[in-house]
Amino acid sequence: MPTLESPASVAGEAHTALRALAHATRSLDDPREIYSVLGSLTSAVAALSQSLHQLAAFHDAPAKEAAWVAGDTNASRAARYAVSWDLHRAAEILRHVGESIDHAHSAESGVTYVHRDFPAFADSPTRSAGRGLSL
Repeated sequence: MPTLESPASVAGEAHTALRALAHATRSLDDPREIYSVLGSLTSAVAALSQSLHQLAAFHDAPAKEAAWVAGDTNASRAARYAVSWDLHRAAEILRHVGESIDHAHSAESGVTYVHRDFPAFADSPTRSAGRGLSL
């Protein structure tokens, strides 16, 4: 679990982790892992959406910016507005993406995977017919 560091440092770790995931999903050895990957991605996308809203909120609060932004020109205000708008918009798009991933995650629970070398797995009494893995 990452430590609470600077946002830039944590964002770099997230980038590294997502690149590793992209590499790992090029070929799947066990498709039963898809369900847990989709669950994790649903949560990750929700967290990214929240982070973008929080970054945009910095530009929504003129009092906070006054201490950091040099000058208060019309161009600077317009740029801050554009940053805020685009970040809020991206966060909302990600919210919709997260909902889509969550729907796929739910649907994935109904997929039954049977390895051709282990056909008895499909007839296991711990499996619910057509309902994915049973706990």
